[in-house]
Amino acid sequence: MRAKICLVNSRSRATCMIACVVVALTFKFANAESPATLTDSKRLNVDGDLSALMVEGIDRALIRMTRQSVAGRAQFWNRDHSSASAYEESVKRNRQRFRAVIGAIDDRVDSVSMELVATTDAPALVCETDRFRASAVRWPVFEGVWGEGLLLEPKGKLVARVVAIPDADQIPESIAGLNSDLPVSSQFARHLAEAGCEVLIPTLINRDVTWSGNPSIFMTNQTHREWIYRQGWEMGRHVIGYEVQKVVAAVDWFAIKNQHGPQLEVGIVGYGEGGLIALYSAALDTRIRATLVSGYFDSRQQLWQAPIYHNVFGLLREFGDAEIASLVAPRTLIVEHSHGPRVADRSMQPAAKNRRLAAAPGELVPATIQSVRAEVERANQLLSANGRRVVKVELVTGDDGTTTGPGSAASLAAFFSGMNVNTTTNTENGQQPSDRRKEFDPTPRQKRQVEQLVNHSQRLLRRAEQVRAGFWKDADSSSNDKWRQSTEKYRRHLWKEIVGRLPDPSLPPNVRTRKIFDRPTWVGYEVMLDVWPDVFAWGYLLVPKNIKTGERRPVVVCQHGLEGLPNSVVTEDTKSRGHRAYRAYAVQLAERGFVTYAPHNPYRGETKFRQLQRKANPLKLSLYSFILGQHQQTLKWLSSLPFVDHDRIGFYGLSYGGLSALRIPALLEQYSCSICSACFNDWTRKIMALDFRSAYMFTREYEHFTFNLGSTFNHAEHAYLIAPRPFMVERGHRDGVAPDEWVAYEFAKVRRKYSELKVPGRAEIEFFDGGHVINGQASFRFLHRHLNWPQPKQSSRFQFRTKASGK
Repeated sequence: MRAKICLVNSRSRATCMIACVVVALTFKFANAESPATLTDSKRLNVDGDLSALMVEGIDRALIRMTRQSVAGRAQFWNRDHSSASAYEESVKRNRQRFRAVIGAIDDRVDSVSMELVATTDAPALVCETDRFRASAVRWPVFEGVWGEGLLLEPKGKLVARVVAIPDADQIPESIAGLNSDLPVSSQFARHLAEAGCEVLIPTLINRDVTWSGNPSIFMTNQTHREWIYRQGWEMGRHVIGYEVQKVVAAVDWFAIKNQHGPQLEVGIVGYGEGGLIALYSAALDTRIRATLVSGYFDSRQQLWQAPIYHNVFGLLREFGDAEIASLVAPRTLIVEHSHGPRVADRSMQPAAKNRRLAAAPGELVPATIQSVRAEVERANQLLSANGRRVVKVELVTGDDGTTTGPGSAASLAAFFSGMNVNTTTNTENGQQPSDRRKEFDPTPRQKRQVEQLVNHSQRLLRRAEQVRAGFWKDADSSSNDKWRQSTEKYRRHLWKEIVGRLPDPSLPPNVRTRKIFDRPTWVGYEVMLDVWPDVFAWGYLLVPKNIKTGERRPVVVCQHGLEGLPNSVVTEDTKSRGHRAYRAYAVQLAERGFVTYAPHNPYRGETKFRQLQRKANPLKLSLYSFILGQHQQTLKWLSSLPFVDHDRIGFYGLSYGGLSALRIPALLEQYSCSICSACFNDWTRKIMALDFRSAYMFTREYEHFTFNLGSTFNHAEHAYLIAPRPFMVERGHRDGVAPDEWVAYEFAKVRRKYSELKVPGRAEIEFFDGGHVINGQASFRFLHRHLNWPQPKQSSRFQFRTKASGK
């Protein structure tokens, strides 16, 4: 018995000695001078505002990619000039893609009938001259949406049927000559009617601001075109596509008339915004025999500088005006170099009383003859084969390349020739048109047009959940393996078609670090990594000092929100703005034993970073295209660190960082769990709603709009791509981002999906009595549990007040 006791005591002494050695070594490491740089890294010597440098670098990359996009478009085309039918077949898929990118995808009515618009005070017949009659008309396009404008009917022999489209800030009556807004020479719809053409003039959504907003919430300084653009964009539609559909519906009516009357050629003429709609309509509808575009045709390399309602996702990747012209070929296209409309940047103008500054920046500047001529020549090069020009885009200018028109005699002559119509324009002997309606006011007509498209877009919002369910019908949740396999196509679609995918990082990381913090229990380093030329990743790494040699710790990536910095999630200054929202949660987690990394995402700099989105969108990219590459490189580097367990890297972000906590782990599967704080909600509704004060329809944050996201991925569907990995939502009751009810409803779908996958415990939500802040209670327990790291006995040393916010 005594010997046994001695043996036990001997073992106890040995165990004690080993423990003392370990404690001593740990104590020595913790108190040793931490190195100035991380092992296997160079010294970081870059100073200044690294956030601004990051935005500038991405900007240079986008400018370069925009310049290169012209040559890159060839890969999407395989034009066959051997015959007209072969050519049409060879560009068929390009035409289908073009239809999708401009959002002209709603099913039109089966049979278009033309209706007269009249009241007891205003007859439908609004004008009659010796050469034509003008009537107020409307025609159905798709559910709840009508085209509306004027129909000009010649009294003599009909020679053609034409859609004539004014600029957005002109009314049909102006180009029909019913008022004195335009000189006679610019009344091109009148000239067409007097030459024997049946002319339909649609009303375009104008650039006024009258109905842009909700009077019970906010009225904004957005133009009607931007107001409609924002609502349609999220559902894969566009104000351009809506108006193209109105034109094509008019051509449908012309086609019906051709079946029951004289078969006449169909043409289209447009000026300014109407020129854009004319060009795009002719590119889609091969029934249009001749097209005249005035005051619009140009290079689109500066598309990001135009008003946002010209923004088209993926346009420049495949289409410039020259490529769109090749969709019109081999039919006739005439480009008239007229003085296009000039539209000032509304975002720089003071808002009218009781209107909120919410308009995105952008202006229209008339094109130079040099730019127009270069784009026309580029179009003609595309329409050449084996060194010979097969068809030709004709350019009409004034003397010595000056402007002419819109609707000059030379341009209309070329237009008629393209339709094989033997007629001429002559207004010298024609009777002056006069509007029979006394003091005609076009305002109610414009209001109807705006309201119809608003109502249509809001119907799309209400149906979005059903549409997404149909999109997700192939996802198989019968097992985790089948879920992973069946959802891979959705992950590819989100990245490639919605976010926009860049090639994987092309540069070695070239890691540069420098020590910036040295605390009793942790040390902090500033880190910079190369990603692509001009593009780098940057952040703060916090490393606990008690890591033993050979030990590998879990990592939590702590993501800041809008206008934040890595320091925002690290600062321990309780009076700072960053600390009030983030509560130094990267530090708290480091003190709990986690390695933490605070990356910088480049959503800082207000208009500067938002314009990155404008430059990215036409290339079928977004800001997240770059952010994902930065995180790819960051994950690769973190995984290489000797004290990091690459299988235990979690993501935890607040606000815009909460959005990142959905999108980034959904696409980068190495993140083993994710916490979305102060963001998760019915995102499509948050974007598009007109009855919610914090909806992005009423703010300047135009970069949040993502083309067709609402039809494919709401926040729940992002979480589906994270499943079956653990996912958590952190939600303050007084957070103004969205109501609790939206959050709970959206999360219920996530929880159900995790239950179907037999892992309900991996989906959590915490509601707390607070605002737009990190709570750090259930979320910290979530991280300890799912990253397999023991919880400390002592609670956080930080105690904070909560504050509601709508960021």
